[in-house]
Amino acid sequence: MRIIVMGTPDFAVPALVACHEAGHEIARVYTQPPARAGRGKKLRPSPVQAKAEERGLSVRHPKSLKGAEERAEFAALGADVAVVAAYGLILPQPILDAPTHGCLNIHASILPRWRGAAPIHRAVLAGDEATGVTIMRMEAGLDTGAMLHVVRTPIARKTTGELTGELAEIGARAMVDVLADLPAFPPQPQDDAQATYAPKIDKAEARIDWTCDAEAIERQVRGLAPFPGAWFEWPNDDNAERVKLLLAELAEGSGEPGEVLDSDMTIACGSGAIRPLRLQRAGKPAMSREDVLRGRPVEPGTRLS
Repeated sequence: MRIIVMGTPDFAVPALVACHEAGHEIARVYTQPPARAGRGKKLRPSPVQAKAEERGLSVRHPKSLKGAEERAEFAALGADVAVVAAYGLILPQPILDAPTHGCLNIHASILPRWRGAAPIHRAVLAGDEATGVTIMRMEAGLDTGAMLHVVRTPIARKTTGELTGELAEIGARAMVDVLADLPAFPPQPQDDAQATYAPKIDKAEARIDWTCDAEAIERQVRGLAPFPGAWFEWPNDDNAERVKLLLAELAEGSGEPGEVLDSDMTIACGSGAIRPLRLQRAGKPAMSREDVLRGRPVEPGTRLS
């Protein structure tokens, strides 16, 4: 098929690679404009742009697709279908209508659950047993389009970061399957009555409230890892130090919420306890609990906030 690929972050790279290696003709790759990053604030292309250029593919990165000129150029590509994965721009109706078979999106949830911007984070935070990828035909509504294919995977104790990588690969394979035989995947409407929404993660959600139960805090840690990272404050002689908790396990123990119970840094919660496995102090790389405690021991009875 002659396709357009639209995506920006690492999540979209496997779909680009899979479609290219499946033998489809990539008419063009659309991505977000390069952004300034790093200490020098130099312009850095998106992961999708970098991969596309590595493969010699034509790339375009407009700031918007609303203009008549952009719409005309998009339509002139004569694509059979557009493959969309975490592109980051709203697609106007003329863009959605331009490819012969429309625009197909890789959405990282089992729709209609978790429509919106942060479906992986929300599935982990909510304690869902499973998540997955839905290949859907895009329309004007927020992730409301008809579903062509759903692939599920258990969440278990995976972090958002781990699931993101896994779902990117699952979504790429699922999209290739759909493109190989579109008539075999008839669109099925979503049940709007079952819809839930996945808004962006607010910074206020990242601070750990030790009065919550241990299971909820452990989910918060996994759901916000590696970014933005659940955090707490560790008291010191001057000012409290903010520490990110990137991985933790449920543990036995009880005490006042936020109280360190032993030399292994088991921390009491509203009910139950957790034990950190991986932490990141301000300005330092992520480290195991053992390495952190070697450099900064914490006495039992210390109260974290």
